[in-house]
Amino acid sequence: MPDINHDQIRSAVRENYTKISQGNSSSCCGASSSCCETSAEDEAVKISAVLGYSKIELSAVPQGANLGLGCGNPQAIASLKPGEVVLDLGSGAGFDVFLAARSVGEQGRVIGVDMTPSMVSKARQNLQRSSFTNVEFRLGEIEALPVADGIIDVIISNCVINLSPEKDKVFKEAFRVLKLGGRLAISDVVRTAELPEEVKSDLQLYSGCISGASSILELEMMLKKAGFEQVRIEPKDASKTFIKDWAPGSKVEDYVVSASIEAVKPAY
Repeated sequence: MPDINHDQIRSAVRENYTKISQGNSSSCCGASSSCCETSAEDEAVKISAVLGYSKIELSAVPQGANLGLGCGNPQAIASLKPGEVVLDLGSGAGFDVFLAARSVGEQGRVIGVDMTPSMVSKARQNLQRSSFTNVEFRLGEIEALPVADGIIDVIISNCVINLSPEKDKVFKEAFRVLKLGGRLAISDVVRTAELPEEVKSDLQLYSGCISGASSILELEMMLKKAGFEQVRIEPKDASKTFIKDWAPGSKVEDYVVSASIEAVKPAY
């Protein structure tokens, strides 16, 4: 990436999501503004409905957990079962964590990891207001997960891995913490065409889930190199209808789309 190092990327992403967690920036406005303050919750629900979440899911999480972030619904492909241990990479305010907790039940467990301290604090506050007893949130980077080896059944994530400047490390860490036979079920953006240089070097577009997108081939190679099998990446062309609003006028929908990404750690 031209003239941008990994630390700059992480700092930009952390700063952006700190603002979002504090309500100083909003996915419905796309910039620091007060224009959404009175309807942020309603806008988040509308955005999540477009991403594929059902009315039941949208009403089943603590108030404040849904920030209207993401590019899909990993719950739809995760096929979570009662008793499973789930890890959410980039858990934000806890939206997907709380939904997963419903699916795995009291005998299961869900861990959310996020690198933004204020997001982790917000998620923990949401947890205190809920009745969930099988959830915890940890501060950490997804390139160096604060999770023990081989204890996770399923890893979910929603439009977060694209934000990492070291995706190969993310997938190696995912492989490490999964049990034998464990699976990866994530929603993320993929690059469908080469990005213009001005987009690649724009930190705002990087933290906006555009500039850091990898191609399907690149993702397949990284996943297989990490040790995963049964890799399946399914792009969603229909996602262009909401991606175009991420950076109005820039035609970003010509370069990235949302995709479901699945892979399995061999059971041997």
